[in-house]
Amino acid sequence: MATYYCRKIFGKNFTHNLKTKVCPSYLSTLPKSQLDVAQNEQFLPDESKFKLSNPDAFDVKSMVRIKSLFEAGVHFGHTEGTLDNRMKQYLYGNRLGHLIIDLNHTKRLLQQALNVTAHISYRGGVILFLCQSPLNCLTVENCAKECGEFAHTRYWRDGMFTNSSRIFKSETRLPDLCIVLNTLSSTSKNNSGQHSVLSDAAKMLIPTIAIVDTDANPNIVTYPIPGNDDTPSAINLYCDLFKNVILRAKKVRKEILDKNKISA
Repeated sequence: MATYYCRKIFGKNFTHNLKTKVCPSYLSTLPKSQLDVAQNEQFLPDESKFKLSNPDAFDVKSMVRIKSLFEAGVHFGHTEGTLDNRMKQYLYGNRLGHLIIDLNHTKRLLQQALNVTAHISYRGGVILFLCQSPLNCLTVENCAKECGEFAHTRYWRDGMFTNSSRIFKSETRLPDLCIVLNTLSSTSKNNSGQHSVLSDAAKMLIPTIAIVDTDANPNIVTYPIPGNDDTPSAINLYCDLFKNVILRAKKVRKEILDKNKISA
C-alpha cells in the first residue's frame, strides 16, 4: 500500500499533484489580495532565475577583474622554499625567488565561490567569516558586520562545531558556510598549521571557502581560492567582494518577497 502511494506521488505528474493538493490548502490561509498575486504569478516566478543550476544568477562574473586582483597584490605568493606541492597547478611562475600565482585561476575560482556565497545568502543561510591574522582581524569583523553576518577572529577552540551544545551550554545554530580569509594559522595545534575550522567544518559537512596561499593545502577546502592571504590590500578586496555579493543576494530576496507580499 505504501509503495502504491509513493509511486503515485513521485510519478510523472508530481508537479501537478503538488500544485493541486498541497498549494490550495496553503493558499486558503492568504488574504484575497495576496491570493490573486500568488495564483496569477504561480508562486514567485522570479525565483526560477536564481536556481542553483544557474552558474551566474547574481552577475558575479562582472564583479571580479584581473586588473583589480593584480593591483591588490593577490598574485604575490611566498618564497619558493615554502611551496606546497598541491599548489603547483595554480602557479604562473616565480620571480626573484618569490612564487607568482596565476590570476586566471584565481578569477575563475573566486567567481565560483562568490556564486555559492550568493546562493546561500539568498536562501537565508548563516555565513561565518574567519581570520586569525592580527593585521586583518578588524577588516574581517567590519565586513561581517556591514553585510549582517558573523565573524570569528580569535583562537579557535576545538569542538566549537562538533561539540557546540556542550561548549555553549545550549543548542546552537551552526553556519551554512565558512569563509576563511587566511588558511594557515600560527595558533593552530595541527601539525600542518591549517586553521582548525577547516577540519571541524568537514566533519559537520559545512562547506568552506578559503584563500589558499602558495604554502597552504587546497585539498581540504570545498572552494579554494589561490591568492595572497597576508597583504591588507588583498584582504580588503576579498572582503569587499564577499560583502557586496551577500548584500546583492539579500536585496534580491527582499525584492521578490516584497513584490509577492509573502513573508519569509
